[in-house]
Amino acid sequence: MVGHGMVGARFVEEVRRRDQGGRRVRLTVLGAEPRPAYNRVLLSTVLAGGLSARAVELHPSGWAARQRVDLRTGVTVSAVDRAERVVHCSDGSVERYDELVLATGSRSWLPPLDGIDDERVVGFRDLADCERILALARPGARFAVLGGGLLGCEAARGLAARGVRVTVVHPATHLMERQLDRGAGDVLAGTLERLGIDVRLETQGMAWEPEKGLRCGDGSLVDADALVVAAGVRAETGLAAAAGIAVDRGVLVDDRLATSDGRVHAIGDCAQHGGTAPGLVQPGWEQATVLADLITGSDPAARYGGTPVVTRLKARDVDLATVGDPAVLTGADAEVLRFADPVGGRYAALALQGDRVVGGTMIGLPDAAASVIQFYDTGQPAPADRLGLLLGRALPGAPETADPGRLPASAVVCRCNTVTKGALVTAWRAGATDVAALGRATRAGTGCGGCGDAVRGICSWLAESDPPSLSPVPEEGAA
Repeated sequence: MVGHGMVGARFVEEVRRRDQGGRRVRLTVLGAEPRPAYNRVLLSTVLAGGLSARAVELHPSGWAARQRVDLRTGVTVSAVDRAERVVHCSDGSVERYDELVLATGSRSWLPPLDGIDDERVVGFRDLADCERILALARPGARFAVLGGGLLGCEAARGLAARGVRVTVVHPATHLMERQLDRGAGDVLAGTLERLGIDVRLETQGMAWEPEKGLRCGDGSLVDADALVVAAGVRAETGLAAAAGIAVDRGVLVDDRLATSDGRVHAIGDCAQHGGTAPGLVQPGWEQATVLADLITGSDPAARYGGTPVVTRLKARDVDLATVGDPAVLTGADAEVLRFADPVGGRYAALALQGDRVVGGTMIGLPDAAASVIQFYDTGQPAPADRLGLLLGRALPGAPETADPGRLPASAVVCRCNTVTKGALVTAWRAGATDVAALGRATRAGTGCGGCGDAVRGICSWLAESDPPSLSPVPEEGAA
């Protein structure tokens, strides 16, 4: 296994869940970072001071040894010899493989900016980046964030929560233009500005001038002591390409997650399946599950068919979720509804084809987000009261977090880990009777954290109910 990030760690977990005791599969994991796997989704929370670096680690100390996993951190793979089926490592070792899994992830893309090699210019991709940023974020510091996409907005909010003055510089007409339409982007910008973040749109960063700030294409200067670059990521394909494996924007894989070499697989951000390279954690985790089924022989028919797109902005005081392809919100083939309340920081757009939710954006409307995501995930027909769905109002038979008792057992509560309400009820009955225990038993809430309120709500509902009197719920575990 090359890579010990979130997806690599999940693959190891899934293999060991199927191969208890490690008798069938011998696992060697080579991780370039000098620390064990951690939850990269929560980096903005670390930046904001809500969590320590230790708190986002995925496994306790000694976990790998107990799982009979040969884990080597701080070791990079310099070359893959496919003819001999070996990998050459930075520590001089040579490891043989029967099956090789690449989970090399992605790296921050640094634009060709004058002065970008300065020590006060930092990317935003891993814990080492967080540590560098926090070392620069002294009281009264001024930061520029180059890029107003998902990561840029999360970085800006995290810094602002530290009391740092932040300016976001973004070349597009609105924030998060890959996920949001113009109306939603404007509402998001207004929300960030109310949180003390200056937003400059249609502005190109041209040069970093030490002791001055970020020089922009229009000649203006953003006064800043440091610059965070969040201009996008690129899949790490160099190792695969050098080994003669087919790559495009990512390492090309089929439905079995196999590359052009059938003994080499790729999952996560480095993998490109079906013409698109994922940038979210859930596709990687679903790929890890499928590949673990195949590698261990637990399900030789397992195939990866893609992951429906759901994006959440992980930033305190900013509740934003999108589902589906944003293009459907502007196309002519869907019924589209919109609600905008810029002053209140609320926005919703919903696209339906027939009675099916095919796309949507929700800002500042958590109940609407929960319902829309459920309709999108399950494919069940949307109610006739479109406005009620758009605003998250209680509807007969609709998925609803406000009343966990009415949520169907099949409803997915934790999307990152595909944990259903039924799985939570089953775990509760087995003795996991608080939120932390439910998380350990099912993994609910251990991904992006966006399902935290829903899990707590179900936990409270179960505590107030008589579990033996509940109608039987078929066991439905995490994927």
